[in-house]
Formats: sequence, structure tokens, C-alpha cells
Amino acid sequence: MKYDVTVIGSGPGGYVAAIRCAQLGLKTAIIEKYNVLGGTCLNVGCIPSKALLDSSEHYHNAAHAFKEHGIELDNLQVNLQQMIKRKAEVVKSNNDGITYLMKKNKIDTYFGLGSFVSKNKIKVTDAEGKEQEIETDKTIIATGSKPTSLPFLPIDKKRVITSTEALSLTEVPKNLIIIGGGVIGLELGSVYARLGAKVQVVEYMDSIIPTMDRALGKELQRILKKTLGFEFFMSHKVTGATNEGETVKVKAENPKGEEVTFEGDYVLVSVGRKPYTEGLGLENAGVQMGERGMIAVNDHLETNVSGIYAIGDVVRGAMLAHKAEEEGVLVAEQITGQKPHINYNLIPGVVYTWPEVAAVGYTEEQLKEQGRAYKSGSFPFKASGRAKASGDTDGFVKVLADKETDEIIGVHMIGPRIADLIAEAVTAMEFRASAEDVARMSHAHPTYAEAMKEACLAATENRALHI
Repeated sequence: MKYDVTVIGSGPGGYVAAIRCAQLGLKTAIIEKYNVLGGTCLNVGCIPSKALLDSSEHYHNAAHAFKEHGIELDNLQVNLQQMIKRKAEVVKSNNDGITYLMKKNKIDTYFGLGSFVSKNKIKVTDAEGKEQEIETDKTIIATGSKPTSLPFLPIDKKRVITSTEALSLTEVPKNLIIIGGGVIGLELGSVYARLGAKVQVVEYMDSIIPTMDRALGKELQRILKKTLGFEFFMSHKVTGATNEGETVKVKAENPKGEEVTFEGDYVLVSVGRKPYTEGLGLENAGVQMGERGMIAVNDHLETNVSGIYAIGDVVRGAMLAHKAEEEGVLVAEQITGQKPHINYNLIPGVVYTWPEVAAVGYTEEQLKEQGRAYKSGSFPFKASGRAKASGDTDGFVKVLADKETDEIIGVHMIGPRIADLIAEAVTAMEFRASAEDVARMSHAHPTYAEAMKEACLAATENRALHI
């Protein structure tokens, strides 16, 4: 078979790239190493983790909030097996949805390891070892990433686990130790803390979610300690772990350089992810690698080999599903002569804890480092009528605007339904709105979104109305 475009990898970047290519009239194939479509995000990442977050949130609210609302329950129990079963059903539904989209768009699907034979030939080796070759004019590499491991902390997938195993535990841990205070660890830690686990976070840096505005990390840490009993050990350097059978011991150095030991029944290693390029045979096509195992690409996401592109987690930038999707669309449209554009500064980041956390644009730390004059306005959810009604009064919205032009250059949120609310900030910033522009837009009352309006008012000559 010969194709105009072949996509290797069927995660959010890969399958979206394939769909857009097909929409634009290109004969398209997609190759997936595993026996289901969707990649890490759908199968062992974004989707299953959100399913468990929702299930555990329902349980936690039933146990701790329902009585206040006049709802009384007796003999409340956790059925972890049912939660895991529901998660699997959610995943399968999405798998089926992507399969449907491939058929709808007449995209040929190959299951097996895709590897370059040459620039325009790709070999597909299925699970039984059967091989076939296809020819392609252009190729989009979208093979994603996998969890990073530490050389002194081997993963045994039993007691020392990654996010993949954490999504399918057969019991609620008594004491879950999380190495790394980033997004994935805090989300999965929230799941099991809500179900009754003691959660201890051991973080090398002095702040959780360290890539986000420090005010967000500080507030999230306070809330997780207060509401879920998280324990945080910041500025701790993990040096090793030992599986003791029913328990596991983690050794670390505290800020004073003293050795300390943590003991739990599971250790979740959540120290980031790394690009996955194994078995691609990039050398056969002459594709050059970049820093930290990433594939080197230019501003058009094209490698050093004309006609071979790479997107998503295997290239520079944030490892986010929606970033990969945007890049998939960009490459497809470039191939067909269009001139799309991505503003990488306006790709939002989200943490799906409760409260949720989200941000877009510059942080205060970045603006100070740049020496850029800015003004800030914040609004706390404890002053929001909607938040008071739902009982979700933790958190705030912070808006950063250029001091001279009033253009919004950063928005940082922590609170209820923030994962959705951040879209208002992205929209405003894409159109280069000023804080006053948003402040003068009518926001329905009572809503969580009013916090965005009030924060913009606060950034505009301190005009917030409800604080």
C-alpha cells in the first residue's frame, strides 16, 4: 500500500493528525503498537485518571459533605473493584469512539510496531511477529512518552509502581508514598487519599507543581493538607527504595542532609515522563535526535529529513495531550499548503485535583525575571456567591496584565471547575484582550466565572466589586 501520509502513534496527537490529514483529502494510514487506539492519554493517562478522580470525589463528598446538604447515608463503603471496572468501561467507550472516527474518515489502521526501513518505507511488525511494508510520501511521528524512572529506584510494578499500575490497584493503600509533587502524582494521590489512604509526598524541589506560578503550588499544598490530610516533605532528595514484601521503605536526604526513611505499602514514582522512540528505526531514515531523547524539529515540526515530522511528547515543549492535538492539526495543514500557527505561550496547563488548578501565559516569577512591568489582580472564591452555595470556597483567580497596555499576559486559577474556566482566559489572551475588556463583559450571576471578571476588575485600578 502507498499513502500520502502515515502517522505512527494513535494518541491525541496522532489520531487527530490522521483525521485532519484525511479531512484535507490525503490518503492516510495510522500505525499503533498496541492492540487499541488512543495512546497513553486514553488508555493509561488522562481519561482513566479522570474517571477515578470523579469516582473518588463522589465518595469523598458522600462521606464528608452530604450531611451538611441534608443528605444522610449509612454504612458508606468503597467498592474499588467497581471503580476500576467503571474506569475500564470509560476507556473502552473512548477506544471505540476513535475506531469509529478512523473508519468514518477512511483511515487505514495497522496494529504493530512501526519502524522506518527508509525515508519512504515503513515496516509494521504485529504481535505475532508478522511483517508488512507500506510506502508513504510523508510521515508524522507521534509516539508519545512513558514514565521516567530513577536509576537507583527500580520499578517492580508491585510495590514500587508508576502511574500505569496506580490506575489498577486491587486495594486502597494504607500508606501511599509519592515521589514527586507534580501533576500526575498529586492527581493519583488525591484519588487514594479520598478513599482513605494516608498520602506522603516527597519532593526534590521546594514547591509542588513547580513549573506553575508559585502562588498556585502554595495554595494547593495548603488545601490538600487541610482537606485530605496530605503530608509534604519538600526539598527532600530520594536516594533509594527497598521492597520489604508487604511494605516498601524509601530513603531520602532532608534539607539538612540527614537521612530519613519513609515506610508505606506502595510507592508511586512520579518524576516526569520521557519521549518514547524505541524501535522506530530513526537511523534508517536519517532522522536526528535532539536534547533529552527528543526528536529534533524545526519551527514547522519537520525533522532534518524532508517529509518526516514529529509532534507531541517526542518533541520539545510541554507534554500535554492538547498541545499534541494542536501540533497534529498544524502539521496536517502545513502539508497541504496552509499556514497555521500555534502560540505555545497560550497552551493552558491543568491539574485535576479538587480544587482544580489551571494556568496560561506568564507566571509572576517569569515576569520578574524578564524585568517586565505588570499589575496583578486577584479574587478569592470565598467571596463568590456561587462558590459559597456549593461549598467550594478554597482558591482564587489571579490575573496579570501589562502595566502600560493592560493586556492580559498571565492567568492563574485554583478553585472549582477551573479546568473549564481557564478557556475564558485563553480566549481573551488569544484576542489580546485587556483586563478592562474582560471586566466590562457581562458574566452570568451566580457563576464561578464571575471570579475571572472580578480578578480583571482588581487588576484594573483595584476596582473589584465584591471584595
